[in-house]
Amino acid sequence: MGGVIIMKNKLRFLGLMVLALGMGTIAEAAKVGLVVSTQDNPFFVTLKEGAVSKAKEMGHEIVVLDSQNDPSKELGNVEDLLIKGIDVLLINPTDSDAVVSAVKAANRNKVPVITLDRASNGGKVVTHIASDNVAGGELAGNFIVEKLNGKNNKVVELEGIPGTTAARDRGEGFNKAAQNKLDIVAKQAADFDRTKGLNVMENILQAQPEVNAVFAHNDEMALGALKAIEASGKTDVIIVGFDATEDAVKAVKEGKLAATVAQKPAEIGAKGIEAADKIVKKETVPQFIPVELELITQ
Repeated sequence: MGGVIIMKNKLRFLGLMVLALGMGTIAEAAKVGLVVSTQDNPFFVTLKEGAVSKAKEMGHEIVVLDSQNDPSKELGNVEDLLIKGIDVLLINPTDSDAVVSAVKAANRNKVPVITLDRASNGGKVVTHIASDNVAGGELAGNFIVEKLNGKNNKVVELEGIPGTTAARDRGEGFNKAAQNKLDIVAKQAADFDRTKGLNVMENILQAQPEVNAVFAHNDEMALGALKAIEASGKTDVIIVGFDATEDAVKAVKEGKLAATVAQKPAEIGAKGIEAADKIVKKETVPQFIPVELELITQ
C-alpha cells in the first residue's frame, strides 16, 4: 500500500513538472525587432520608447534599429534582424511603397510583420497599428474652418513625405473638411521636417503674403512654419500641427500654435508589443488596431 502511495506522489510530481514546463514555454520571452523610420523626429522617439517600455514590462527582448529615413537602410536593418533571428518584426516604414521589399523579406523568412503608424502597400502584414489619420486631418480642417468662420480663408497645407500613408490620409481628411469652405492657396511637401517646414513656408509667404491659416501634416513642419511666420512679422495666422509632440503642446499652451492633433505615439509602440505577444502565443490579432485621437487646443 505504501508503494502505491509513493508511486502516486511521484506521478503527481511529474505531472506538476510537465505543467510548469508547459507554462514556461507559453511565457517564454520573444525576440522582437523594431525598425523605426527615424530617430530625428520626437514622435518616433516616443513611439520607440513606448515599445521598449512595454517589452520590458512583458518580459520580451527588443532590438531597435533606426532607418534614418532611408529606404535602403530600412531594408538592410530588416535583413540584419532576420539574420539575428527574431520572432516578430515591428516596422514603422520610411515609405509605404519602399517598405514592401522589407515586408516581403520577412514573409520569406516566415517572420510575422506588424506595421506602426505608416502602412505597407504590399507584402503580408498581420496587423497595422495607427491612429485614423483621415479622421485626424478632418479634425484639423474642421477646427480651421470654425476658427476662420467664413472670412479670410487663405490656407496653406504643408504635406509630409510623399508616398507615406500618413501624409496621404491626413491630406485626404483635411481636404474633405476644407472642400468649398477654405481656399488652399499653396500645397507643398516639407517631408515632416522642421527645417524644411521653415524653408518651404518662407518661400510660400513670398508668393502668398496674405495667408490666414496653415495646416501641417506634423508638428515638426508646423513649428518650422511658425518660425517663418514669426520672422515675417505676422501675428494672426492660425497654425495647426499633428502629433502632439512635447514642443508642439508647449507652443499651443503659449498661444503660438492654435492646435495639434494628438495621436499618442507611445501607445502605438506599446500596442505593437502587445500584438507581438499575442502573435507569439498564437492568439488572434485584428488586421487593424486603432489608437484614439484628440485635438489639443490649450
